[in-house]
Amino acid sequence: MGVMSPDAPEFDVASVLREVKMVRVEGLVRIRDLDLPLLRRAAAPRSGAVTDAWPVEVENLLRAAVARIGGGALQAAAEFTIGLAPGMRDRPAADRRRLAARAYSVSVERFRKSQEEMVLGQIAEQVCWLAGTGARRGPGDGPALLAPHLQHRTLHVGPIGVTLHLHPVELIRNVDVIVSPSNTHFALPEMFKASVPAALRRAGAVRDARGDVTGDPVHEELARWRRENGVTGRPVLPGTVAPTGPGALAARGIRRIYHAAVTIPRPGTNDYDVTPQDIAAAAARALALMDEERDAHTPPLRSICFPLLGAGRGGLPAQTSLSALWSALAADSAPDRRLHLVARRPLLAELIADVLGATQQPLQPTHSTGSGEREAGCG
Repeated sequence: MGVMSPDAPEFDVASVLREVKMVRVEGLVRIRDLDLPLLRRAAAPRSGAVTDAWPVEVENLLRAAVARIGGGALQAAAEFTIGLAPGMRDRPAADRRRLAARAYSVSVERFRKSQEEMVLGQIAEQVCWLAGTGARRGPGDGPALLAPHLQHRTLHVGPIGVTLHLHPVELIRNVDVIVSPSNTHFALPEMFKASVPAALRRAGAVRDARGDVTGDPVHEELARWRRENGVTGRPVLPGTVAPTGPGALAARGIRRIYHAAVTIPRPGTNDYDVTPQDIAAAAARALALMDEERDAHTPPLRSICFPLLGAGRGGLPAQTSLSALWSALAADSAPDRRLHLVARRPLLAELIADVLGATQQPLQPTHSTGSGEREAGCG
């Protein structure tokens, strides 16, 4: 172990960008072999002490930087190109670049010449921000910014308690049901897309030792539900909810995914229509379906997690989505039901707390638990 020199170079985007590009080329599994003085310094504790775990600290720094990008194709491409997406850690740079290009629906060559520099530049910008504000925290400063994907807080909205998670939806652990927004055709997006249903499909996929997908159970079960319910060739009514198993997410303690039809595709466009009434109807139906399925599982289903339905590609303002969602949740608050909300970005989490007028406990780190033990507050 050592201590960084006080003469270590100052942060600037161009210099950090050069180090980010080195990680892009070599991948996360080779961080230890790279000369990354700025990334190491940004990831180090306030004391400046360097431990033998510094590659993990650098990876967590990059995850925090990418998580701040704000979703969409930009964040999806960033996750692929650096190797942060599931199964990408040890994939060759060419494979990661190809998947990043698909996030933008462009050729690999077009991505390399155009979007790639922008994507990596945005990562470098966020690293510099973290290094200059909250990334290097002391022992008494509370949860570290370097792990926003491992935080949650408890909100109290009148008599109703709800756990608010601040991390990507696919990192939820030990919650019985996750509600996933869908279009009225129940057509899941491709795994490389940047959306809640794409992330859950990706995380639910079965992979071999190399990380290659060998099974797509969430997609396959949803297609089977459509066939069994006679809606293969036509849309369902908005507010319809279709249940499937969790696929590989079962390893995280997830037992069901409820696909909620809340967006109506506009023919001939890439746009959608979504209304607050359909959000409320879908949320109410999800709660009713959970009650119907509760005792068919051992132990019974008790906890359910909602993202802000329709506030992504659906284009509904986050505040409008939340108000519609909460109208259904507050109207059906069974005493033994545990409600969870998930937000990927800190500002969205703050909006949720403000709109609900909630009293809240500070952010807490989310810890893994052993088999047979439910995570505190998540069960």
